[in-house]
Amino acid sequence: MADVLESGRAGAGSVVGAGSVDWQKRCVALEMQLLRFRLQAGKIRELLAEKMQELELRVTESDQRAERAKKQIHVMEEKLKYANVQPSESENSVFRRYQDLTNQVQEKDAVIKRLEVQLEKQILVRAQEAKIIEEKAAKIKDWVTFKLREVSVARIHSLLPQYPAAGPFTHLIYKNITVPVYTTLKGKATQISSVPLHDDDSGSEDDSGSLASLRTSTLGPERKGSTPGSPRAVKRGVSMSSISSESDYAIPPDAYSLESDYSEPEHKVQRTSSYSCESLREPKSGYLLKMGSQVKAWKRRWFILRNGEIFYYKSPSDVIRKPQGQMELNSSCRIARGEGAQTFQLITEKKTFFLTADSPNILEEWIRVLQNIFKVQASSPIAMETTTAKPTVRGWLTKVKHGHSKLVWCSLVSKVFYYYRNQDDKLPLGQLRMREAVVEEVDRSCDSDEDYEAGGRGFLSSHCTLVVHPREQSPTYLLIGTKQEKDTWLYHLTVAAGSSASFKVGTEYEQLVGNLLDVEGDPDSALWRSESLCFCKDGLRSPLTTLPSEALQTEALKLFKSCQLFINVLVESPSIDYHMSLAQNALQVCLTHPELQNEMYCQLIKQTNRRTPHNSSLTQCWQLLAVCVALFLPQQHFLWYLRQYLQRHADPRSEVGKYAVYCQRSVERTLQNGEREAKPSRMEVLSILLRNPYHHSLPFSIPVHFMNITYQVVGFDGSTTVDEFLSTLTQRVGMRKPHLSGFALFTDDPSARDLEHCLQPSVKICDVISKWEQALKELHPGKYEGTRIVRLMYKSRLCFRAQAKGETERERLLLTYQVNDEVHQGHFPVNKELALEVAALMAQVEYGDLDRPAPSCASCSSPQPKTQQILLQALGRFYPKHYKQDCSMDQLRHLSERLATKWSVLRGCSASECVRIYLTVARKWPLFGAKLFHAKPLPLSSVEQSQVWLAVNEDGLCVLDYTMHLLVTYSYQSVITFGGCRDDLMVVVSQTKEQGGGKKSVEKLVFALPKPKVYIVFSVAKPKAIEMFNVGGLYLWPSANGQ
Repeated sequence: MADVLESGRAGAGSVVGAGSVDWQKRCVALEMQLLRFRLQAGKIRELLAEKMQELELRVTESDQRAERAKKQIHVMEEKLKYANVQPSESENSVFRRYQDLTNQVQEKDAVIKRLEVQLEKQILVRAQEAKIIEEKAAKIKDWVTFKLREVSVARIHSLLPQYPAAGPFTHLIYKNITVPVYTTLKGKATQISSVPLHDDDSGSEDDSGSLASLRTSTLGPERKGSTPGSPRAVKRGVSMSSISSESDYAIPPDAYSLESDYSEPEHKVQRTSSYSCESLREPKSGYLLKMGSQVKAWKRRWFILRNGEIFYYKSPSDVIRKPQGQMELNSSCRIARGEGAQTFQLITEKKTFFLTADSPNILEEWIRVLQNIFKVQASSPIAMETTTAKPTVRGWLTKVKHGHSKLVWCSLVSKVFYYYRNQDDKLPLGQLRMREAVVEEVDRSCDSDEDYEAGGRGFLSSHCTLVVHPREQSPTYLLIGTKQEKDTWLYHLTVAAGSSASFKVGTEYEQLVGNLLDVEGDPDSALWRSESLCFCKDGLRSPLTTLPSEALQTEALKLFKSCQLFINVLVESPSIDYHMSLAQNALQVCLTHPELQNEMYCQLIKQTNRRTPHNSSLTQCWQLLAVCVALFLPQQHFLWYLRQYLQRHADPRSEVGKYAVYCQRSVERTLQNGEREAKPSRMEVLSILLRNPYHHSLPFSIPVHFMNITYQVVGFDGSTTVDEFLSTLTQRVGMRKPHLSGFALFTDDPSARDLEHCLQPSVKICDVISKWEQALKELHPGKYEGTRIVRLMYKSRLCFRAQAKGETERERLLLTYQVNDEVHQGHFPVNKELALEVAALMAQVEYGDLDRPAPSCASCSSPQPKTQQILLQALGRFYPKHYKQDCSMDQLRHLSERLATKWSVLRGCSASECVRIYLTVARKWPLFGAKLFHAKPLPLSSVEQSQVWLAVNEDGLCVLDYTMHLLVTYSYQSVITFGGCRDDLMVVVSQTKEQGGGKKSVEKLVFALPKPKVYIVFSVAKPKAIEMFNVGGLYLWPSANGQ
């Protein structure tokens, strides 16, 4: 120790002497470090102790688990020993079961041998019938060949039928939209109902089977020779009940009319059934096709009319059996003709029956007999045509003739007086020609109420009576309830008869107009200056025309007050909405009550006739008249009066004269295209108020948008139809007519939903805008007033392969953008690599060559901000949404780089070349051009997937799974019926079950879709289905009909 101290002192002395180290501080530091080491060692010992305890617990648990495992092994050994105690017993039971199965196999072999013997006997029987079947097949083949030639010739000389126009925004916001139902008759899609079918329609006992049995019923060619009701079946006296239900679905209805052997067998029943003597005495009997209730397919039935009821059977030989169903006929029943010449509906109190005759002559015979049962006389063809015109006056009257009275709905159309059983009837009970007829009021002042009470008819002496005495006919008396109605009918019947000049009927204003007509509107006549025809500062105390009720007379005076407010309040920017509302409300009243239309024109003409010129009120009155003439026109000689008045004032040198010239043009256009359905739109009224329409042949204009985010402004007037509008549009943009290109005009939905409405060619553009504005106002009252307008879109609706021939550059460009929009929405199947390829093509078309930095610039290896922004825009517009919705920013950046690489390859490629490449690739998909709809099959359908795509194209209806893989295809030739079924889409098809056997099954498919989508599917499928039955080339809808 001393040595150490000494050496320490010596070292310290030397260090101190050196002046470089403080050993005292160094020692303190080492002591502190030693203390820390000791503390760490203590912590380590504590951790080791905890770990040791944990390990001991684990060892203990392991020992316990080992003991439990030993016990389980012991139990299992005991069970194995017990199981091996009696092995012989299980072997014996297995041997006995083997013997039983062997005996059963031997018995089945014996049964099979017996069946083989029976089968050989059946083969011999069938061989004998084979010759008869071959003869039948040959005759059917001849009939089909003959009919095909006949249909080909007929269709070459005929156009497609017009379909019921379902204008946009039906009842404004799809409140009561209805989807028609079509069926296939004689190779043509024929409308059988304008509303969706219900399962109880055409229901009967023969339709009460389950849907499963209906779907599995078959119709093989070997049984067509024995079709119930066929000549061979009738000759053999075969009953429908003796033949399986698979024969219920008949061959075409006119297949029996080719030769005499195939005519209806009424004349052969006498030799083949025991009831023939009685059945021949029935008023009417024969074959008709009846639509089934569950599966909407045609079934051939034998109908018999007996004692005011119709019974139907499977065949004439079954009338001794219980009928398949019956129809009770009474006064509430009515008949509605279908679109085809051989189809009609028999509407009873409980059900609606859809029936088809074998020929138009048979149809007319049945309708005539049924109408006699209903006590309805069929009208002449002229009457049926003229009843579609606008009536001058109508209402309920009591018609008395030859002492018999009847309450009927009456309508005066032009110079013919029609009367109907009900207000909704299409066929009148009768008609009276009013030309040169004598119309007088019967003086009943001497009659008393006791006389009418004694008559037992419930008439009172307060009833007014008119007598109409046509030439060379007996007189007809009309009993009318009120004086106002009597005055109206007396005036209009007298005018129709042409004798208003000799009889003082109507108001003073109407009499003066009649006097002007008598002098042929002589410009120098003093009648033009009559006080009643000229402007007066005093208000109206009574209507200018004869109106049929006090309520309408009151409404006419309110109408005058509205016109006065419109005329006398100066049009200024703050009050222009006030004038627009006044005009819309007044004209809506006239559209709702057509009786006020003559009154409206008379008031406006009176307010402008001989009024102080150079007056703002006079100009505003002419403006209201200019709005009015595009909506509707007056009736009878008031139209002549309007024309004469406009001719007197037409003068391009004056402001008022210019309005008169414009009104003349509008009158001719309204006569040409018909009257409007809706009140004027905001745009229409404002255009008339803000500028004189005389200076523009088409005073209104609106932009039409295209799929490539461009637009074209197109002008139109108040009577322009969609067909005329598209004709102007296609000329300006260099495209073919819609029926050649397949393009159509669409509008957006006022609710801002993902819906589009395709416009019918006969619809007027102004009606579309007005209905759209009205729907928007009902959905969002006051929210978008005057700020949001209808958006028109022109794009492809029907894609046929034949349309590719003759395509213009503009059509190909727009079609490319539309297909890419489907790719973007996920309605077109492309993988990720192909999606980038087509996105690069579209980017080259839209933006041209991609500007990228030079590769020599090391600092510019990544795209510039502007280039990166363009790439992101291209991905957002042209790349499928579902591929990039979950991508991170790095993944999007990588996608942009890959897109830039593919885009750079297209440098120097023109837009038309890129469009050609794009369409070539897209058209390789078999369903190119199809319209896809997301649908949910209902349990009644055979489709097993919960979510499917319905694809409608020119070949038929395809069902795809959710990944767009084809599940099944139904050609249009296999479609029996399609349309609305309640709120769903129904398609009834006939499919071949076996490839070689030719057996067919009838299947009903029902898909759940939103009601607007149901209508769109129907409207897309309808023209395509009809097209498949046309012979001699492609023919689309006459003029771009709509979804």
